[in-house]
Amino acid sequence: MKKTIATSLLTLGLLSGTAAHAEDYVIDTEGMHAFIQFRVQHLGYSWLYGRFDKFSGNFSYDEKQPEAAKIEVTIDTTSVNSNHAERDKHLRSEDFLNVEKHPEAKFVSTKYSGGKLEGNLTLNGVTKPLTIDVEEIGAGNDPWGGFRRGFEGKTKFALADFGIEKDLGPASKEVEMILSVEGVKK
Repeated sequence: MKKTIATSLLTLGLLSGTAAHAEDYVIDTEGMHAFIQFRVQHLGYSWLYGRFDKFSGNFSYDEKQPEAAKIEVTIDTTSVNSNHAERDKHLRSEDFLNVEKHPEAKFVSTKYSGGKLEGNLTLNGVTKPLTIDVEEIGAGNDPWGGFRRGFEGKTKFALADFGIEKDLGPASKEVEMILSVEGVKK
């Protein structure tokens, strides 16, 4: 009996010692090595591009178990920047982001598989599931003694799904988002 317990404990110890461990990263917004950008058609004639200047987040990733990846990002919606002050004021208004009532947007992942990151996006006070197509860009040591890992994600969603009903024409019903995320290992 003692031998069985000892063998079981040894096996458990060996398995836990060889189990893969996720690495935790903080998204590098201080060094501006991460971006959240968007584009939406303007009246069907051109593309309007913008970004959010302030956001924060972290993620966990294990090369041996990528399906266990997790990410959480919080966006300061008041930091919307389309390179035009009057338009940015309009984007912050009740017509779009309604930043007085909802100064933050948030994405929390729930699943990762086959380059698809699923999670919940809360925007304009509405939470909906969202899928992001993800590509790993690379990972390695940086010149400052740290370790970094980078990904790019792309998604699109209907503005109306998040209570944004402003009519800019039929070509402007969806917004595309591009997320370039570089994390520094904690």
